Amino acid sequence: QLQASGGGLVQAGGSLKLSCVVSGAPLSEYGMGWFRQAPGKEREFVGSVQWSGATYYGDSVKGRFTVDRDNANNAACLQMKRPEPEDTAVYYCAAARYYAGIVASQYEIWGQGTLVTVSS
Repeated sequence: QLQASGGGLVQAGGSLKLSCVVSGAPLSEYGMGWFRQAPGKEREFVGSVQWSGATYYGDSVKGRFTVDRDNANNAACLQMKRPEPEDTAVYYCAAARYYAGIVASQYEIWGQGTLVTVSS
């Protein structure tokens, strides 16, 4: 089970941190992914962190967002820096055993989503 938190209203150019706590599974065996879905748009890959710590990012957030993990606390986070109004969406965390790619259907466990609104 995944529990995402940290969403809310943020000004463009500010910062916001989303957290995702994993329960019932050893995070050390899972890749953690972040996806987002804006109204009327398809779900989009944001970033992911592999069990080894390697990270991957979507082109639209590269250089601004950072994905990290804390295996000791079974948690992952998405640090959003310099967000833009175009980043407004519901953000989802997801977990997949030994997978950390961009394909949403490969992720086995999903959190409930947290809304991020970026004001201009």
